[in-house]
Amino acid sequence: MVVQMISVGEETGALDDMLTRIADFYDSEVDTAVDSLTSLIEPLMIVFMGGVVGGMVIAMYLPMFKLINVVAGGN
Repeated sequence: MVVQMISVGEETGALDDMLTRIADFYDSEVDTAVDSLTSLIEPLMIVFMGGVVGGMVIAMYLPMFKLINVVAGGN
């Protein structure tokens, strides 16, 4: 498509206009791809961060529970 548009732009003498149109087209395509990729990655990042925070909470409270069992006389 790009080669055809460039050849048409050369034939009509409006090469700069055609290159601008090509750039605008691919710019919108990239924006659409980035938006869709971001919408897919966002939930995965939220789940990952939840796992990290949950792991930290478990790492903090597990020694406390063991200490309570030791102090209370349990195993």
